[in-house]
Amino acid sequence: MTKEITISFEEDIIETALKRARAEDTTLDDLIRGWLADYAQRQRQVDEAMATIEALSGKIDLGGRKFTREEMNER
Repeated sequence: MTKEITISFEEDIIETALKRARAEDTTLDDLIRGWLADYAQRQRQVDEAMATIEALSGKIDLGGRKFTREEMNER
């Protein structure tokens, strides 16, 4: 299901974006839809990563040892 929203931009930004969209054979609607979908997906990925970190946080035992800065940055 789609939902319409209204957003406002300065006229010069819209004109420049329209010219570029036409040159790329697309529309502003498609570009904005794509950007918003990517933006939402990144948040879902962050949420999933944080849930994984929280789930693992009690399961990893480092034995109380503190690592030095050099050890943490070793590759």
